[in-house]
Amino acid sequence: MSETDAINVSNIKKSYKDFTLKDVSFSLPKGSIMGFVGENGAGKTTTLKAILGLIRIDDGKIEVLGSKTGELNNTVKEQIGVVFDGSYLHDSLNVHYVNIIMKNVYSNWDDKVFADYIQRFELPKKKIIKEYSRGMKMKLAIAVALSHHPRLLILDEATSGLDPMIREEILDIFLEFIQEEENSILLSSHIISDIEKIADYVTFIHKGQIVFSENKDNLIYQHGVVRCRKEEVQNIDRSMVAGIRENSFGAEVLIRDKEAFERRYHQFTAEKTSIEEIMLFISRGKERL
Repeated sequence: MSETDAINVSNIKKSYKDFTLKDVSFSLPKGSIMGFVGENGAGKTTTLKAILGLIRIDDGKIEVLGSKTGELNNTVKEQIGVVFDGSYLHDSLNVHYVNIIMKNVYSNWDDKVFADYIQRFELPKKKIIKEYSRGMKMKLAIAVALSHHPRLLILDEATSGLDPMIREEILDIFLEFIQEEENSILLSSHIISDIEKIADYVTFIHKGQIVFSENKDNLIYQHGVVRCRKEEVQNIDRSMVAGIRENSFGAEVLIRDKEAFERRYHQFTAEKTSIEEIMLFISRGKERL
């Protein structure tokens, strides 16, 4: 594992009766945010659980903050903040008792930081968690994750189901968090607009396999979409094609290297694309990256 990586996942495998992770590999550089994307059932949560040592992998290697998963000591564990989809705190607790419990869980728990987040998120101090909205519960989980001074945040659908204003507020918190150069975030999300807004890298998992793990800006800049007649697709060099979609009006072709394509094919124009469109080409198109 490079000293510049917060997470390194190398060729991990995990088989279930009806699903398999196959040779999953990617690295999260320190000081960056990686969006971890894929359709439901693609393997995102399974991969995150493997990284955290919550499930045992069949093969491969995972290192987190310089230590192998499964050998993480308490010092390393305390440097990891985790938020899964849904609250893991008991419904009968209020903010006061959450603070007391977490103070006994984390040696580096910071009462003041927690109180500041509670105030910033405008969370009611006397209400029990059962009376919180989904948005409030997610804000509380994020406040807990950030209040023990982690160096790494692992977030599974932390913004899903929230209204746009709350999501915007939470994304700003994440961007503040990585202003510290040693801090890093792995964010699993279905909301591609959130990923495009804050991520430095994007890793796309499809049917248990990593399709790409790349710098976000390079990914968007290098790829483009050509719209043409179906018969014209046959004239395009397949090595330049990342995906094809056909409809009743013609064809759309996802191009790997937009600039190289336009130098070679002057008759076509490769339009700008997006992370979401790239994913749709790969998961539903006729060809893959």
